Order: sequence, then structure tokens, then C-alpha cells
Amino acid sequence: MPAPDPRPLVGEPLSLDLLNTRWVHDGAALDLLTGPEGLAVWLAANGLDTDARFRADAPTLERTLAARDALAAAVDRPGDTAAAAAVNEVLGHGRIRALLTAEGPAEEAEFADPSWGPGWLAARDYLDLLRTAPDRIRACAHEACVLHFFDTSRNGTRRWCSMAVCGNRAKASRHYARTKDS
Repeated sequence: MPAPDPRPLVGEPLSLDLLNTRWVHDGAALDLLTGPEGLAVWLAANGLDTDARFRADAPTLERTLAARDALAAAVDRPGDTAAAAAVNEVLGHGRIRALLTAEGPAEEAEFADPSWGPGWLAARDYLDLLRTAPDRIRACAHEACVLHFFDTSRNGTRRWCSMAVCGNRAKASRHYARTKDS
């Protein structure tokens, strides 16, 4: 049984959730994926631990970290050809197989090496987000935050990973600056 997920923001689409395995707490940079134990937590948080192909082991960790680095570059530098090439490198390790099942048409991800599976699924999810609403893929606006989110607000103006944490810090800072100047 994996340990509880310590991250401050969970539940984002898979690609952004992978990016959010790095965060800042009290000024210290933290990383969930420093070993197979953290990978087990991330796999469980995203329901990937039920897929028998995916293991929380060193090869899967190495390839998931490669996918995270590629996604971070692509999200932080949209349109950058080197970042796109890094994501394409990850995507080159899997494919979608079309199937006809008793329930109807289906798709299944296939991997020559299953250790690429979790990272490949995250990269594939990023492509889906780009198809859906690329302008809604956001980094938190707080200067000390490194988290990312998919803005699902009605008007698309969400700025913070969490209004209770980063949004509140920004409001408190503005209030302090106003009262200090008075």
C-alpha cells in the first residue's frame, strides 16, 4: 500500500499531475519522484497502479522522470521545437491500438517496454489538452509556486493553483503593501 500523497494539488489531468510531483513548501523545493516509493504514490493517485504492466521500479521511475522533464519543457516553452522533440521522443515508445470489443469500438495503449507506459500516457494526455483548450493549461501565477493546472472555470480566468493557498498569499501581500504605504 503506497504512502499518502503529500502534494498540495492533486486531481489535475495526468500530464499536469505529473508536473505537480514537484512543488514548493515553506520555500523548500520538494519532489515526490525521488524513488520508487514516490512513484508508487503517483501511480496510485492516478489509478495507474491497477495496470499490471506498470511497476513502481527504477526503470519506470527513470522513464517517468524523462517524460516529466519533456512535459515541463513543452508546457513552459510552447512552440519550442526542442521541447516538442522531447515529448515526441516519449511518445515514440508507445502507440494506440484500435479494437472492437463486445461493447463496441475501443482503444488500448501498447508499449514495447511497459516502463515507458506511465510517462507515455502523461505525454498523450498533454496532446489531448492541447487539442481541447491549449489556452487553459496554466502555471500558478504566484511567483513562489511551481504548480500547473487546467483551468476549468467558466470564464477561463483562474490564476492560482489554489485560491486558499496561493491566491490568499497574493491577496495578503497586496493588503500588506497597501497598509505599509499608508
